[in-house]
Amino acid sequence: MADQDKAEGLEYYQPWPYNQRPKITWPNGARIALWVAPNIEVYELNPPANASRTPWPSPFPSVAGYSIRDYGNRVGHMRQMKVLDKYGIRGSISLSSALIDHHPEIIDLCKERDWEFFSHGIYNTRYTYGLTEDQERELIQDSIDSIKNATGSAPVGYLAPALSHSTTTVDLWAEAGGTYTCDLFHDDQPTPINVRSGKPFVSIPYSLELNDTIAYVVNKIEPRRYGQMIKDAFDRLYAEGAESGTVMCIPTHNYQVSTPHRLAAFEEALEYITGHSDVWVTTGREIADYYLQNHYETATASIASINAEGGAA
Repeated sequence: MADQDKAEGLEYYQPWPYNQRPKITWPNGARIALWVAPNIEVYELNPPANASRTPWPSPFPSVAGYSIRDYGNRVGHMRQMKVLDKYGIRGSISLSSALIDHHPEIIDLCKERDWEFFSHGIYNTRYTYGLTEDQERELIQDSIDSIKNATGSAPVGYLAPALSHSTTTVDLWAEAGGTYTCDLFHDDQPTPINVRSGKPFVSIPYSLELNDTIAYVVNKIEPRRYGQMIKDAFDRLYAEGAESGTVMCIPTHNYQVSTPHRLAAFEEALEYITGHSDVWVTTGREIADYYLQNHYETATASIASINAEGGAA
């Protein structure tokens, strides 16, 4: 299938109606798997140029843009970690691997808490756009090696730096040993993904709608409205989870959600969610592992059957 078809998602996955899927059961009968994905990133004040995208909307040097992101790693992360600790939530870090050199203290704090580390490239100002397949493979392997050396465990999940994925990013990640991607944004349940290696591989829901940067910067909503959005999303997914398990991801950035005027709304939303029973508070890796072990084969058989029949009415 052509590259354009792959870019549109026609090769990685097939139609699979939400109301015709086998039931997902989560550990201990939970209705919903909740994971929080803090993006802990490193930006460069003067990054290498990329013909497809400029890293800063203002002329270089973008002191304001750089400084708020530096603030996130200096101040915001500590605030967010304290809140997640309060509610017993282990973060799944979408990690710019350069952070290992720039802020090793953050790595140590996350390791102490048994947080997951998954790859978000090297710098969030170095994009996949324009790279050859070999260059992107090298970027991916560099991030894997750095994370494994720093934490003792290779990452199995991937989110392309600044969402700059290519038409082969998912294949390359699977070939490098990964088991799940956050780069497809297309479902409220895990989805089997067809990768060219043929290995079992899954897409885990990663919500752009609940991503705090998109909420605050793109949609320009108020903090209380953001907190209510999180609660509303939870209520819907929790209700549907009574029939078949769902996934809720809250992607955050320590320079967004952790600023003094925004943190309370985030904390109140977490208090609301964790106040419910039947919530599996977990990590991206644990969701992927459980799904691959318990539901993947049934799901792939269902997809094949539905598409062999030409789709459902």
